[in-house]
Amino acid sequence: MTKEYSEFTAAMDSGLCPDRNFDIIKRDLIVAERQAALYFVDGFIKDEVFEKMLEFWFKQTPENLNGITDMARFLKDKMPYVEVDAAYDVETAKTAVLSGPAVFLLDGIHGALIIDTRTYPTRSIDEPTKDKSLRGARDGFVETLIFNTAMIRRRIRDERLRMEYVQIGKRTKLDLAISYIDGLADKKVVNILKNKLKSIDINGISMTQQALSEVLMKNAFFNPFPKFKFTERPDYTSACLLDGKIALIMDNSPTVMLIPVSFADFFRETDDYYFLPSAGSYTRIIRVLVSIFTVICTPLYLLIVNEPQYLPHFLDFLKPTVSGQVPLFFQFLLLEFVVDGLKLASVNTPDSLSNSLGIIGGLLLSEFAIQAGWFIIEAVLFMAFVTIASYSQPSFEMGYAMKFERMLLLILVQLFGLWGFIGGAVFLTICMLCIKTLSGRNYLYPIVPFNLKAFIGLFIRPSIGKDH
Repeated sequence: MTKEYSEFTAAMDSGLCPDRNFDIIKRDLIVAERQAALYFVDGFIKDEVFEKMLEFWFKQTPENLNGITDMARFLKDKMPYVEVDAAYDVETAKTAVLSGPAVFLLDGIHGALIIDTRTYPTRSIDEPTKDKSLRGARDGFVETLIFNTAMIRRRIRDERLRMEYVQIGKRTKLDLAISYIDGLADKKVVNILKNKLKSIDINGISMTQQALSEVLMKNAFFNPFPKFKFTERPDYTSACLLDGKIALIMDNSPTVMLIPVSFADFFRETDDYYFLPSAGSYTRIIRVLVSIFTVICTPLYLLIVNEPQYLPHFLDFLKPTVSGQVPLFFQFLLLEFVVDGLKLASVNTPDSLSNSLGIIGGLLLSEFAIQAGWFIIEAVLFMAFVTIASYSQPSFEMGYAMKFERMLLLILVQLFGLWGFIGGAVFLTICMLCIKTLSGRNYLYPIVPFNLKAFIGLFIRPSIGKDH
């Protein structure tokens, strides 16, 4: 046994500890009358492939290996499998084993052989429950990186489509793929993203997309606006790549991160492109208007109740006929918290009961609160509209940003009246103006800087021929 082989296997044994981990297997072998070792994680490799591979190795004779002293030469001459690579340091070999591939060592041959036959447990490729489409494809991303890249490759058969591999996290060693179309994506943004990923110095990324977004671009705690858009749809991701965006695909996550995005990108949805331009434009306009109204609806109503002199006479019917025992400001705040509490309860309720219990709970609580005189009908009505209308925004992150905007405006209106509403709107605008996307462009693009064509595209869905 050579010294190099014994030191390499000792370092592998010390790092992987196969004697203390039942799922990490070290298989000692004799190949061509030489010592050999095979390291792998139980459950990650394909048994039928290794049965044939072992059968092939056991048939080798010492004469077959004459003149082969390097693993790169060995994989060229003696490896019948396609996904193989040579490694020459212990850390690379250990990381490979923990990532899923098997590592093969052979006495007298320099280096290690990485054999990628890994297979991960995975669920079916079903349509995402959140990113649903009326007429779109019914597949969605899963938690396996290679499956997700394959679904994009299936849609974009362009030789310029790039899938560049990156690994981050000292402990988790998370696998990432940077996907973009060379020539369409901004090369400057691609380079910035690569440099940021390489400079990440963190032990682990466990909650994948959110943790990654926080280490990529720092955001002020008080600024709720998201800087990244997430999707679970391969068709929408492919469309964004064709528009020149970059997709960051993460292993262990069915969510793909789209870069760079501005405020306007959160009002575009998959269904816009599955209908005629007129219908797609109509739904896009409705989505923008409803999203804006969900932010200002309750603060405006609180303003006209507190300061009725600003309300025109023909809108007098909006004034409440009765006042509840709880001030209207606290009614709206309590209803905000109650709605979120019901949502959390619905998430943790078994699927067969969640919808019915959420509806029944909302109806019973609102009815009893009105009868008890705590809340007025108008407050419950406006909050019911806001709650339902908020689902027109496909992004969870932007939905919560709008909720925080609405609550801030409520507080400022209660404290300062009309000037509070105006000041709050100015403050929120400044918050968005202070955000820069990864490309360096302002978050409020195409309003700042103003671009007429892009601004019209915010409301009007152009035909596919003109847009691509």
